Amino acid sequence: MEPWHLKGKIVIVTGASSGIGEAAARVLHDAGAHPVLAARRADRLEQLSDDLGGALAVVTDVTDAGQRAALVDATLARHGRIDGLVNNAGVSLHRPLDRLDLEEFRRVLDLNVLSLVGMTQAALPALRASGAGRIVNISSGTTTMVLPGVGAYASTKSAVNMLSAVWRRELEGDRVAVSLVLPSITATEFGEGTLVAGQELRPGMVAHSADYVGRVILRALVTGEERIDLPHGPEQPELAELPSA
Repeated sequence: MEPWHLKGKIVIVTGASSGIGEAAARVLHDAGAHPVLAARRADRLEQLSDDLGGALAVVTDVTDAGQRAALVDATLARHGRIDGLVNNAGVSLHRPLDRLDLEEFRRVLDLNVLSLVGMTQAALPALRASGAGRIVNISSGTTTMVLPGVGAYASTKSAVNMLSAVWRRELEGDRVAVSLVLPSITATEFGEGTLVAGQELRPGMVAHSADYVGRVILRALVTGEERIDLPHGPEQPELAELPSA
């Protein structure tokens, strides 16, 4: 897989209004790419767009097929192409399985799994046309553990793991690389705003910064490598390093 050159690349980032998505958009901008900001919160997107020199911001509920199509259309209208897609939009669900509300679980499946498939399908024609497309799907380190109370959420991200692995094989002939990033505990709104980067939650479990994960996503876009697991301890800066030119 030949490394990408980030300068000038057009990359849609879903869930860009906060946390990992916002961090990914910022590091993309700093690297010379053009992030396209997609999320539901218009005020957050507007502020981030201002911070990033007027980056295209499209208020998008990725669970809505029409809004996914509108996001792709707006990106093509502004930039003429799509080079990359970061499927980051998602929501947590922490509840013992015997007390799981099935309608709530259905909504989480819709956002974390079905919408990722739909967003990828919507962007694929343009990604194929780019000749060297990149997709980065955001999963979770919880998929590598068996944690009571986290099974429903982890199951949705386990589906993302399998979809990513199969899509990587299905799209390799189209020169579209599909990568998977599995963050550990990250100091974002997922922790209800209570987590602090560097905080040791228990022995061997340290909260990572969203910027760290954003830089790992950047690496995945550049290298096109299949999977990057972020260990649960202190941040490992080498995992966020870009390959030498």
